[in-house]
Amino acid sequence: MGFFSFFAIMSAIPAFFFCAWIAMMFSRVIGPHFDVENIDYPMAMLITIGLWLIVAPLAAAVRKGKGR
Repeated sequence: MGFFSFFAIMSAIPAFFFCAWIAMMFSRVIGPHFDVENIDYPMAMLITIGLWLIVAPLAAAVRKGKGR
C-alpha cells in the first residue's frame, strides 16, 4: 500500500491545480449573479486548499469507518 500512496499523492497535484482553475471559472460565471466580484487564480488556490483540508479528513474517516 505504501508504494501506491506515492502515486496517489502525485496524481493529486494536477487535480489540485485543475480544481483551483474550475473554482476560478465558476466564480466568473456565477459571481455576477450574486454581486460578488471575481476571484483570481491565487485566491482560487487558497479556497481549494482550504476545502481540501476540510474534506480530506472527512473522507479518510468515512473510508476508515467502512473498513470495519
